[in-house]
Amino acid sequence: MKRVTYLLLGVLVAACTSIDCPVESNVATLYQVCYSDGTELKLSDTITVTTKTANDSDTIVYNKGIGISSFSLPISYKHPEDVLVFSFDNDNNSLHVSDTVWIKKDDYPHFESVDCSAAFFHQITDVRYTCNYIDSIVIKNPSVTYDSKTVHFYFYPKSCN
Repeated sequence: MKRVTYLLLGVLVAACTSIDCPVESNVATLYQVCYSDGTELKLSDTITVTTKTANDSDTIVYNKGIGISSFSLPISYKHPEDVLVFSFDNDNNSLHVSDTVWIKKDDYPHFESVDCSAAFFHQITDVRYTCNYIDSIVIKNPSVTYDSKTVHFYFYPKSCN
């Protein structure tokens, strides 16, 4: 009888899984705002970022950030290229300018367990942008995963702004 009890206990322990699903399961890109020499810069102008949804309507993905030196933006998992519109304003309404940013990427599914929600990770392959306010955007780390602390882009505004 003891053997059967130990056998059943062993089967029960083996049947339980201890998969740790990630607590932070948001997949997004992180932008670090920098001076041309690479030091951190806080934007004095307000930034709002929009994109088009699947049904071709505009949606705000970052709203009215001011005094920021970094910001995080979601990334799509269905499109090979994300199109973002960065709009910049200042307090006295003397500035209202927009730039469009195109981010090309390869999407690949990430699977941890059937107990965890599905996710897509990304490999950034290219970035293009207009240059009204933006001087340049440089890819720092092309791999986009759950890691919310990894800087993916260096964002350089024009020095006159």
